[in-house]
Amino acid sequence: MNTRRRFLLATPLTLAALPARAQPAWPERPVRFIVPFPAGSTPDLTGRAVAAGLAAAFGHPFVVENRAGAGGTIGTDLIAKANDGHVLGLSINGPLSTAPALYPNLPYDPARDLRPVSLLVRGAQALVVHPDLRVRDLAGFAAHARANPGAVAFGSVGAGSGGHLAMLDLAARLGGLELLHVPYRGFPEATLDLVAGRIQAMVVTAAAVLPQLREGRARALATTGTRRFPGLPEVPTLAELGIADADSYGWQVMVVPAATPAARIARLAEEAQAALADPGTRQRLEAAGFEVVGSGPKEAAHFVAAEAARWGGLIRRLGIRAEG
Repeated sequence: MNTRRRFLLATPLTLAALPARAQPAWPERPVRFIVPFPAGSTPDLTGRAVAAGLAAAFGHPFVVENRAGAGGTIGTDLIAKANDGHVLGLSINGPLSTAPALYPNLPYDPARDLRPVSLLVRGAQALVVHPDLRVRDLAGFAAHARANPGAVAFGSVGAGSGGHLAMLDLAARLGGLELLHVPYRGFPEATLDLVAGRIQAMVVTAAAVLPQLREGRARALATTGTRRFPGLPEVPTLAELGIADADSYGWQVMVVPAATPAARIARLAEEAQAALADPGTRQRLEAAGFEVVGSGPKEAAHFVAAEAARWGGLIRRLGIRAEG
């Protein structure tokens, strides 16, 4: 056998014996962790806790960037468009489940451009009313609204927001109540008008109105979780009042660009879960009114898809349009 023939026969064996080329470790540099809301907001609280845990686990900084604006869609779009492998973050209901139905020209498609990593936290909502609305329970609220069609004004932070959609859903389940929607630019303005009596009702994250409830400036009639909200143990859930499958939450999900490798997504989910399991972190988030979840990627993707189908479908059925 000539030398060339021996070389050709040996080459596959030689190559097989060589070690596979090592893949570069990730991350190779600091990672940008996008929070699409201002510093000090509840998503910022969650994001910083998770980012700190990821930094400790991966040995590189995960630098929180607050990129607020347009209800969270600006920061969410930044995550969706990132292509250097070192950008991720979190987002919430609006940018992931309702914005696609509200905005025909949304610059990203959550289902196409993003991958959920972990459902981090969720918080039940509450139907709250001004004390001058002389109703003590949900049945009384429904009876009053039926007797005064269009006279009960409820606030929200805009058409298609979580509070707006949850109230419309509840009104339909109570027999088609006719309520007056008053949109606000933000939660503080809506809350001020509620306690002043300029609007009569809101569906809002329960923890956000605990001070007003405890001071008697607002009254809670029901909560929207699958179990009673710990901060309002005396207030029944909608399910307890006979309204099934009406649970609704404010929620936060860790997301990455769609091109992120599946193995990296799995590791990120694992480390996010570990960060949320820290007793101090869990205590801070629960004190803010959240249920700490820390799901895996498949559960998170299923949850987001179900929320998009439910609330996006409601937006389309009712023909809801965003203001502006």
